[in-house]
Amino acid sequence: MQAIISIAGLTILAFVVSVPCGYLRQNYKKYSFMWFLLIHLPIPFIILLRIKAGFGWQVIPLTLGGSIAGQIVGGIVSRRRN
Repeated sequence: MQAIISIAGLTILAFVVSVPCGYLRQNYKKYSFMWFLLIHLPIPFIILLRIKAGFGWQVIPLTLGGSIAGQIVGGIVSRRRN
């Protein structure tokens, strides 16, 4: 049960870290350097957290899904705000 809570927390953290990057990404031209950087910026942080939490490669799909969802939500918020 503890592992499930930790995996859920890691996935939620990946989501939360990616929302600001998705928000900022909307201000840059598609496929520009900054657009590319803001997509990939949270990944090393999420990998570090996954390793420190003691999880293997099996949780990568969950954290990747959380990160993608965060990017999408951040983009939606940015578009609605403007």
